[in-house]
Amino acid sequence: MSNTSKKTRLELLAPAKNLESGRAAILAGADAVYIGGPDFGARSAASNSWEDIKALVDFGHQYYARVYVALNTIFFDNEKTAVEEAINKACEISVDALIIQDLGILEMDLPPIPLFASTQTNNYDLERIKFLAEAGFERIILARELSLEEIGRIKKELGDIELECFVHGALCVSYSGQCYLSQYLSGRSANRGRCMQACRLPFDLVDANGKILAQNKYLLSLKDLNNSENISALAEAGVTSFKIEGRLKDKSYVVNAVASYRKILDELIKKNNHYIKSSSGREVIGFTPDLKKGFNRGFTDYYLHGRGEEVISPLNQKSIGRLVGRVENVGRGFFTLDCEHDLENGDGLCWFVADELTGININKVENGNIYPARPVDLRVGDEIYCNQDLSFEKEIEKTERKIVVDFYVYENEDGFTLRIIDEDNNEIKKKFIVEIQSAKTAEAEEIWKKQLSRLGETIFYARDFKFEWSEPRFAPASVLNDWRRELIGALFEERLKKYPRQKRKSVGTGHCPFQILDGKILDYSYNIDNNLAKNFYEKQGAEVKEMAVEKTLDCRNKKLMTTKHCLKYWLGACNKRGDKSEDFSEPLYLVHGNKKFRLSFDCDRCEMNIWSE
Repeated sequence: MSNTSKKTRLELLAPAKNLESGRAAILAGADAVYIGGPDFGARSAASNSWEDIKALVDFGHQYYARVYVALNTIFFDNEKTAVEEAINKACEISVDALIIQDLGILEMDLPPIPLFASTQTNNYDLERIKFLAEAGFERIILARELSLEEIGRIKKELGDIELECFVHGALCVSYSGQCYLSQYLSGRSANRGRCMQACRLPFDLVDANGKILAQNKYLLSLKDLNNSENISALAEAGVTSFKIEGRLKDKSYVVNAVASYRKILDELIKKNNHYIKSSSGREVIGFTPDLKKGFNRGFTDYYLHGRGEEVISPLNQKSIGRLVGRVENVGRGFFTLDCEHDLENGDGLCWFVADELTGININKVENGNIYPARPVDLRVGDEIYCNQDLSFEKEIEKTERKIVVDFYVYENEDGFTLRIIDEDNNEIKKKFIVEIQSAKTAEAEEIWKKQLSRLGETIFYARDFKFEWSEPRFAPASVLNDWRRELIGALFEERLKKYPRQKRKSVGTGHCPFQILDGKILDYSYNIDNNLAKNFYEKQGAEVKEMAVEKTLDCRNKKLMTTKHCLKYWLGACNKRGDKSEDFSEPLYLVHGNKKFRLSFDCDRCEMNIWSE
């Protein structure tokens, strides 16, 4: 990649549930992947051994793709040594960066590994983000709630710091790091990686007089994020890393999402010569990516363009997939749709019946007739969705990624010099002393090309050949094969040696009174779970009044969640918008079983708060 110093590198960042998923994401075009280690990741169900992470690092670095480890939970004092050991282990195996939440880590004697501020450090407020940048983070992972305008303002204020933005996948309804609903209901802390996904539960919405405004609806369950149409605008605003959510998702979901966004980013890079891909290689995708065929609860761009479309999916918190068509006819044991379709035996279908999602698998498709695996109650006009496409899932396996190389052949007095250069300008030149023989066939160059192109299972693909000789020359195929293997082996080692590594900023951890914290009193919402974090904040001039709820185990009479999603807006009773249809008495409450949660509304900040009773 020559003449790239002034270009902006754009990174497609993919989730890796495990080693297999991470490899598949890289082959599909991810510039980087993030994965959980054995402990201290915000998805405890997606932990991995250091051996597997090392294998993923080695695999990714071939393509100059980076591997980040999520170490983004808060920790207790008795876990300090284990956290330090994890950080040092990650550095030892050449992990490219750590994603962290607990600022107590900044008080440790850290190895030179870059740190990214997890979205769980509540990266919504500009002053908070400035504080984290000054504290030594190389990258800020932005809150999902930010608008394009706000992202642009942050980039303008912070300058060179990297900004990472979620572009696809499941959405947390709460500001990240500020949700205590799971802890309150089950003792399972989201900030400790054990979220029970309480926001996906059904709730009733009642007013102060007990009037039911909504019953048994998924009132906190957001649709899935899809910013595929906003990538160019996000890049222009200053985002350089585009993140797909999904460390609990299966491989097919990840590969489909990566291939979809890879195509979008490649088109953007092709049209704008100031952008460049941040890893190497060309992907060969053996299927047509389709985001609608992946897991989704319906899509939203959330609040990227401000408040607009509805962001929740109140009737369902499961995947609905893609709309296939509407029921045109119902026969005995089969039904037909009002359009052509590609449904096959075994595919999964779903539809809504009286606001409830139901579904079946297809037993047989014949002459356009769809025969379900069991009797179903369908009506003409019902919308049919496909949420399991078996043939598509099989096609997704067809991906590969190759590094482009060019060969140069020079004739010498006593043999040949062969030179090979890859797309990152890594170069190997070797001289081979042999008896020079004139070729007896006009296809001499083609023979050389054929043998040198046999790169088989290597990561390389031969693009171009140039020959500088007085006349076409002969060399035995076995000799050419030996030369090729020697060159490719040396080039592979050279690539790894030249891998572009980053080191952590040199930032002191002594007293550094940032204005945002000086004199401030900190409560449980700062998630201070250990003395290292407490010391860090106190060095900044703050007073720690209250430790994290995970430490005190006290969620009574506390704000359990703050969200941009507003149920008054959903009801059509937004004060800020000037709605007049308030046929209820406040305060409003969410009710689930025997649990009741009071709602409050900060209209100036356009936020809804959920409180424990």
